[in-house]
Amino acid sequence: MSLDTFIHHLHFDIEKVNPPDIDVDWEDAPLPYKLYRGLPTRSLPTEIPLTLNKQKLLSDCKEPTFSQLGAILWYAYGVTQLSQDVLQMASEEDEVLYFQSKRRFLPSGGALYPSELYVYLKLNDLGHGIYHYDAAHHRLVLLREGNFDSYLTRAVGGNCDLNACFGAMFVSTFFWKNFFKYHHFSYRLQGLDAGVLLGQLLSVTKEVGISSGICFQFLDRAVNHLLGLSDQEESVYAIVPLSVDDLAWDSLKKADGKRQEKAVTASELIKELPQLFHAHYVKSKNRKDPLLPRRMNEAAMLESTSSFSSVVATNPLRVNGSRISLPVEDWPEINFAQYCRNRLSPEIDFMMGKIQLSQLSRLLLEAIGSFSYRNDLGDGQEMIAKRLALSVCLHQVEGLVDGAYHFDHEANSLALIQNGDHRLKLQLGLSMDNVNLYQVPLCFHVIGDIDHQTSQSGPRGYRIQQMEAGIVVQRLLMSAYVCGMGGHPLLGYDARLCDEIYQIRSKQKTSLIQIPVGPYRHRPRFQGGLHG
Repeated sequence: MSLDTFIHHLHFDIEKVNPPDIDVDWEDAPLPYKLYRGLPTRSLPTEIPLTLNKQKLLSDCKEPTFSQLGAILWYAYGVTQLSQDVLQMASEEDEVLYFQSKRRFLPSGGALYPSELYVYLKLNDLGHGIYHYDAAHHRLVLLREGNFDSYLTRAVGGNCDLNACFGAMFVSTFFWKNFFKYHHFSYRLQGLDAGVLLGQLLSVTKEVGISSGICFQFLDRAVNHLLGLSDQEESVYAIVPLSVDDLAWDSLKKADGKRQEKAVTASELIKELPQLFHAHYVKSKNRKDPLLPRRMNEAAMLESTSSFSSVVATNPLRVNGSRISLPVEDWPEINFAQYCRNRLSPEIDFMMGKIQLSQLSRLLLEAIGSFSYRNDLGDGQEMIAKRLALSVCLHQVEGLVDGAYHFDHEANSLALIQNGDHRLKLQLGLSMDNVNLYQVPLCFHVIGDIDHQTSQSGPRGYRIQQMEAGIVVQRLLMSAYVCGMGGHPLLGYDARLCDEIYQIRSKQKTSLIQIPVGPYRHRPRFQGGLHG
């Protein structure tokens, strides 16, 4: 199967790439976190602040304290909750079943958390080097000691000067952690999961006054070599430089769209450092080869900085139709720490409620309309709306007729595509009946190029698009919480049907992920936070 065909089937015909008789061996399931063995560790402080703000977390120095670093990692990707859900039975006579999971503050497909988090740090009270964040024990594991400013600056093509940063974070994907359940469909999930984590990192660093951005383009083999990762089982998807001051960020956008500096190759950088051989534990004894995700990852790798380029919107989504201007109010800021502690993904718990137009406006503006972040895809500081869009099917929203709408971020307005109640169509398009869309007033869809940016960036374009979609999802869930609602990201839906509703196929666009949003009841569960 060609990789282009694989990408198409991932989106429209997953049954053509996943075997029909997948038998998930839960007894041999991997741990939701990676454990290194026999390496130096440094425990992070367990006294985690219940609120985050710039004044409390950052002093006048040019780096966070060790305690502040611990809080940042905890809110970003720590194991923060133990949850035991009561599963709904077919009848009262059935035995009650419980499902127990170790949760983090951000959503993940099946709560499997395929991403891992690594950090490069240059703190005064910690040895300089590369560390793995051991989420299970809330500690750092030293992988490689030393200063790697020059190495990393060259690996990202000079887009960000690591000399001016106190460190950087690396978001990787460990293929087997969700391949064991979702098989080849895991590749789509992995990009989205990494994107949600990137959105969480952008939010927590902003909350504490740290300047951050995302490098999507880097020399993969060189960065994996630095961290000691095997490309066959795990690979870095994105790098997040960190600085107390504004990041020294260089734009890729040259006269011809290409960089003009001398090219650097991964092979050249790898020769500068010895190879690492570290033992780690993931529990599974019978791991299978994640063939197509691994092939996609290999095809997406960049070998030379000469292949770095800008990624622009080739065909911005324009919709004709009646327009409804959205109100802009002086909304209170989101309490990020409170959101993290209280967020959940409703399923059968959604309930109908009247939605105010101002609530819908806030959801759209904060998720995508007013959001920009530093990245290496174009001008350095870019709005994500240049490449992605949000559309929504709504029911019972103040002042609006039921229908499918497209959000125009430039005009801050909604364009009616077709009126009517689309909940039945959307419900029939679900592959599982875990959400009752008749009880959901808002059903959002992240919209992107149907070629998944592969015409500009090859297989890496698909990965970048999925990660940016994940960032939008994380921001939408934050905004939903502050509006008194919850959201549940779904990939088990019919993308063709949604594209028909929004009439976007002819515009070479498609829906990337579906997020029902609305009021909800709290389901029966035992849940405990792991705060110190």
